[in-house]
Amino acid sequence: MRFSDQLDFVMQHIKKNKLRVFMTVLAATMGCAFLIVLASVGFGLQASIEKDILSNDSVTKIEVQSNQSQFTEEEIAEIQAVEHVQTVLKTTDVNAEAQSYFEDRDTLGSLHLTNFNDLQQVADDLSAGTYPKNANEILVGYHFAQTLLNDDDRKVIDEKSLEAQANGDYYNGSEEGYKESLLGKEIEVAFRSYEDMSKQTERQTFKIVGVLAKPTYEWAIDNKIYVSDALAPTLEEMLVQSFPDQQEELFFDRFEIYAKSLEYVKPILEELRDKGFGVFSVTEQLEELNVFFLVLKAGLIFVGTIAVLIASIGIFNTMTMAVTERTREIGVLKAMGASPKLIQRLFLMESTFIGVIGTVIAVAISYTVSFASNALLPVVLKAATGEESFDGIQFSAIPWQLVVIAAAISIGVAIISGVRPARKATKIEVMQALRQEV
Repeated sequence: MRFSDQLDFVMQHIKKNKLRVFMTVLAATMGCAFLIVLASVGFGLQASIEKDILSNDSVTKIEVQSNQSQFTEEEIAEIQAVEHVQTVLKTTDVNAEAQSYFEDRDTLGSLHLTNFNDLQQVADDLSAGTYPKNANEILVGYHFAQTLLNDDDRKVIDEKSLEAQANGDYYNGSEEGYKESLLGKEIEVAFRSYEDMSKQTERQTFKIVGVLAKPTYEWAIDNKIYVSDALAPTLEEMLVQSFPDQQEELFFDRFEIYAKSLEYVKPILEELRDKGFGVFSVTEQLEELNVFFLVLKAGLIFVGTIAVLIASIGIFNTMTMAVTERTREIGVLKAMGASPKLIQRLFLMESTFIGVIGTVIAVAISYTVSFASNALLPVVLKAATGEESFDGIQFSAIPWQLVVIAAAISIGVAIISGVRPARKATKIEVMQALRQEV
C-alpha cells in the first residue's frame, strides 16, 4: 500500500468525523498551549532577572576580600599578577562617619579613597562634571545634593513623611535638598567615630568637580564622597590623632578586578580562591539563579504535561471509536493482504496527525498569549498599584527549546494514546469483520 493511499485512508476518517476530530484537536491544542504558556513564565522571569542583574553590575567585575582589614603588599602583588585582568581598582573605606557641611546645610554619608585614573576606566560616565585632577578635588554621589538638608527641609520632610504614613505610603525626601549645581562648590567634611559619636575631627575643605552617574536601582540613594588615595596618609594621621582610643581599624581595603572578557572571569575566580582570597562575581549569582530556575521550569513543564495527559484521554477515545467504526474496512484490508504492521501504522498516523495539528495551533496561540501578556500586564499592574517598577519586566518568554520540548511531549503523548487502539485493530478477525453489517 502506497504512502499516498495510507494518507487517503486517514483523511477519509477525519473528514467523516469532523466534529469529533475537531474536539480532539482542540483538547490537544489546549493541553499543549497550557504547557507552553505556563513554562514561559519561568523563562520570562529568568530573562528579566538576568537582565536586571547584568544591567546593574559589570559581568566582568570580581570583588576580592582579604582575611584582614587591609591587604598586605604580598597580597596586592598577587592580585595584580593575575593574568587576563584589564583593571584592578583599589578602594579604601574610611571606618568613620563623614559629615559634610555646605552653607546652612549638612548631610551624613561615607568617604572612600580611590585612584581616579583606575575608577575612570571602569565607572559609568559621570552625570555632571569631570574627574578630579588635584588632591582637594572630589566626586560625590548622584543624590549628594538631595541629602544636603537644612532645618526647614527636615521639618518639611517630617511633615510629608507623617502624611505618607497615614496613607500607607513612604516619602523619600526627593523634593527637598539643594537644588542648584554643586560643581565648583566647596564643602567641608569632618569625621565622627562610630564608637563615640560625640568625637569629631577638624573640618577638611574639598572642591566638588564631578557627580557620579545615577544608580540603576530606583530605591538606591548615593551620597558617597570619593577622594584621591593620595590623601590616605594625611587622613590616617588626622583620624589617629582624633580617635586614639578606637579599637577597630580606621581603613578597610577593597579590590575590584575587571577581567578583559567574560570568558576569563571563571579562571580568575579559581586562581584567586586557590591563593586564599575571598572572591565574588555576579556570574556566580547567575549560576545559582540558573539552577533555581532550572528546577522551577522543570516543575512548570511537569504541571503542564498533566494537562497534555488529560488531553490524551480524548485522543484515546477518538482512536478507540475509529477502530470500532472501521472494523469492516480493517477486515477488507486484511483480506487483501494488509499486514498487522500496516494496520497499526494507519491508526498511529491518525493519532500523530491529531497531535501535530494540535501542537502547531498551540504554538501559535502561545506566542500570541506571550506577546499580549508582556504588553498588557505591565499596564494593568501599573494602573492597579500605581507603581512604575513593572516597566521592562518580561512576564513570558518562549525560546525555541521550550517549543521543541512541548512539541515532543504533545506529539509523543498523542502517538502513545493511539498505540493501544492501533494494536486492537491488528487483532480483528477477518471473517468476523466481514460479517459486520455496514
